Amino acid sequence: PNTAACPSRPAACNGRTMKTTPKNVEDFILQGLPCEYIRVEGDGRHFEAVIVSPDFEGKGMLQQHKLVYQVLGDKMERIHALSMKTMTPAQWAKQQ
Repeated sequence: PNTAACPSRPAACNGRTMKTTPKNVEDFILQGLPCEYIRVEGDGRHFEAVIVSPDFEGKGMLQQHKLVYQVLGDKMERIHALSMKTMTPAQWAKQQ
């Protein structure tokens, strides 16, 4: 395969480039983080997520976001940009 077009990600250039969907991102997060609510929207490169998890209890926003990035791990290579709004179940309940 021609990898010159995207040398930083040769695996994605094998002729079968897989588009990442919001459902994919949601599933990636759910594989490693218990969520009471999750919604992911996006266009295949840029995603916005609302994530409500009890694992966020006692953590600041930055720590919550780091936790999500840790869960995503190398899957972040398939995501160009991820904007997150993270909340604990108690914070979520106050907004409903």
